[in-house]
Amino acid sequence: MSKAKSPVNPLLQQQKRRISPGIIVVIVLVLALGAGVGVQYYRGHSKVEVSSNGRPEPAVITGPGTAGKGVTVGTSGAKVTIDLYLDFRCPHCAEFEEKTGATIDKLVQDGTATLTYWPLQFVNPDASPRLANAFAAAAANGKALSFVDELYGDFSKSWTTDQLMELGKQLGIGDARYQQAVQNDTYASWLESVGKAADDRGVTGTPTVYVNGKQLKADQLTPEGLQQAVDAIAS
Repeated sequence: MSKAKSPVNPLLQQQKRRISPGIIVVIVLVLALGAGVGVQYYRGHSKVEVSSNGRPEPAVITGPGTAGKGVTVGTSGAKVTIDLYLDFRCPHCAEFEEKTGATIDKLVQDGTATLTYWPLQFVNPDASPRLANAFAAAAANGKALSFVDELYGDFSKSWTTDQLMELGKQLGIGDARYQQAVQNDTYASWLESVGKAADDRGVTGTPTVYVNGKQLKADQLTPEGLQQAVDAIAS
């Protein structure tokens, strides 16, 4: 004969069903929070490793500081002009740099085109201005192209002020002038003028690219599309 089972207290059973999921949710949240803190710490403290040292830098034709003018690099008198509106915290800009950076670099290096950087600062209210200002400090030291490559090349970094200082050192521009410009937001007013010039031109997002004054369509923001736009002018 089978033994009769002890009756289960329905109140206890109900409490178990109600409490257990709550505990699980709390544990998951704690683990997620811990992982998020860990990722954020890594982004702000990961080592800066430069890959572009020794590469040729195009001459700076127009440096930062001229109100309403971007930073132009390349060879004066080039037949083609490329205007690139970018934000250093824009993931689409990082994708654009990854895909077309080598094409743009070649066009600038071989004298086919000049490149004008227009650093904007609206994606991240804290990071975008800081990185745009640091770019200006690097460009003033002749390292515009390498600086852009490095920032987008490790887009996962927070690029804190300390990391930007280390980047400057590794690019050979970690002198007092660069450090002071980064720490003191030296180019803040210039960046505001660049933003106004972009607004006046009708730029509403990043990346936005103009070739000899004509804006490229979204499907042209590829190595092939950019090259074709340049060839149509240079040929």
